[in-house]
Amino acid sequence: MSVSKIKSTVEQLVAPFVEENGFELVDVEYVKEGSNYFLRVFVDKAGGIDIDDCGRVSEYLSGKLDEADPIPEAYFLEVSSPGAERPLKKPEDVASAVGKHVFVTTYEPVDGMKEFEGSLDGFDGRVLSVTVGRRRHDIPYDKVASARLAIVF
Repeated sequence: MSVSKIKSTVEQLVAPFVEENGFELVDVEYVKEGSNYFLRVFVDKAGGIDIDDCGRVSEYLSGKLDEADPIPEAYFLEVSSPGAERPLKKPEDVASAVGKHVFVTTYEPVDGMKEFEGSLDGFDGRVLSVTVGRRRHDIPYDKVASARLAIVF
């Protein structure tokens, strides 16, 4: 089974539990690191997710994965918070991050750059406006390779 199919299956399996409990499914990763495979599920909720919440999601999902058995290899299941540098995977995530400090990479240069760290000043669904230093950059959403919240030290 392909990685994208595994991710999609896991999202479908965990979605009812996540929604029922007021959580948000932030991301699902299925990766090989060394000789081991890892299925990582990132969840969040208003006010922040805690270890007990992650344990409940893990227990539920583990049972569903045992029933469906969508992954042929042995793997480690990890359920956690997306952390302070939360990825912005969906347009809704980007919209909710307006006014915050972000790190954005692009598939191709925009204004001669492929990496932008600064204030996300706006997002209209098509273009992110990011101010880096004193310069504003308008980045087309379809050119964004990745985006995440960034911590300012």
